[in-house]
Amino acid sequence: MVSQSASAVSINVCNVYNFPIQTIFSYMKRPIIALVGRPNVGKSALFNSICKKRVSIVDEQEAVTRDRLYVEVDFFGRKFTLVDTGGMDNKSKKNFNKEILEQSKIAIQEADGIIFVVDSRVGITLQDREVAKYLLKTKKPVLLAVNKIDDPSQETLIGEFYGLGLKEIMPVSAIQNFQIAEILEKILSFIPEEAEEEKVLKNVTMISIVGRPNVGKSTLLNHLCKEKRTVVSPIAGTTRDNIDVLLEKDEKKYLFIDTAGVKRKTKEKDVVEKFASIRTREAIDRSEICLLVIDAVDGITTQEKKIAELIHEKKKGLIVLFNKWDLVKGYRQEHCLKVIRKELFFLKDFPIYFISAKTGRNLEELFLHIDRVKQNYTMRISTAHLNKFIEKAMQLTHPPMILGKRLRIYYMTQVSVAPPKFVLFVNYPSLFVEAYKKYLINHFRKTFGFEGIPISFSIKARNKKN
Repeated sequence: MVSQSASAVSINVCNVYNFPIQTIFSYMKRPIIALVGRPNVGKSALFNSICKKRVSIVDEQEAVTRDRLYVEVDFFGRKFTLVDTGGMDNKSKKNFNKEILEQSKIAIQEADGIIFVVDSRVGITLQDREVAKYLLKTKKPVLLAVNKIDDPSQETLIGEFYGLGLKEIMPVSAIQNFQIAEILEKILSFIPEEAEEEKVLKNVTMISIVGRPNVGKSTLLNHLCKEKRTVVSPIAGTTRDNIDVLLEKDEKKYLFIDTAGVKRKTKEKDVVEKFASIRTREAIDRSEICLLVIDAVDGITTQEKKIAELIHEKKKGLIVLFNKWDLVKGYRQEHCLKVIRKELFFLKDFPIYFISAKTGRNLEELFLHIDRVKQNYTMRISTAHLNKFIEKAMQLTHPPMILGKRLRIYYMTQVSVAPPKFVLFVNYPSLFVEAYKKYLINHFRKTFGFEGIPISFSIKARNKKN
């Protein structure tokens, strides 16, 4: 038996993924355990307690979790996928309740085992009875976790919950980490352990979909998935958590991260929106390429500029997508593109496309554009080619003479990829003025391309001894 202390649990979160179920089984054959229950019983708190990190947003208000969240867990060598779901409530009139309920039912259908979470302090509710009735019909292993048992003296509270008709009942406290290991051991005992070969995902292109709320990010992801994978709504701020979806196309793997919309700080009304903004920044950090989605009807706002600047600062690949172009009338793409290049002048070397996520307009070649940017992101150029480039560039335009001294560039080398970084060894770094740096970068792009990728030039003084 595992000890009563949750601290003894060997749980390691590998990566947070939100796969379509057919993709999970094609790459990793692991049991799936779903956390379900009515709203505000502590499912996300339990999810985070098991994960040992804050993956789900936890807040006192109901219906914070809306989409399914997946995480890989290693429990004493037994690996499984844990799923967090939104609250199940057939009677609720709240926004997105129908979509949340649909997502929860999908999670139940694909799960091998279910942890049904209830609130010991509230007791049995009509919603709990409806969820229990639905789970009993599935004929799947169900463990009833009576949450918020923060003290052993409160364990008697679980007696009432036998009225739900479930045989396996255990007290638990997500906040106090009480009985975390025990509930995992129990639910896994109902699932046959099979000798299965795990295939490690390699060569996956990480792509985050970012932008303001209500610009069509989730609609874009659903169109790419060819299934209703995330909750989509015309109401701003539908997506709260980062949703990861793995897709395979033409034997290439792409991990799309659907993010919550980034609002201006002055418009972040509650802690949930602040967390969502933080998660978006984390998604940008995780990704190699960002798809910046802009509402073509609203045009470019200050917030889009800030997001673009953040992506540029993080040195990530970028593709700008003007969505909802089907709603724009009497305005040519060429005129719009001219305005965009003026507004986002620092993105003149980044691809911009006009699309409609709803109708699929101009999305046929999106993966080709992503592949091209990924190729540029990981491109490596030999030192010999770089030195030929420097020699030719200096012949075309000599460095300026400053205080009687002229800049000399001895050689150039690439020090890393993803993103590509270059170092130039010079005689006097102080003579490498910004204007000449911009000239070299512009000439560099004309020579080697690197569309959609920020380029970093670092300057170092050559060691005189060498």
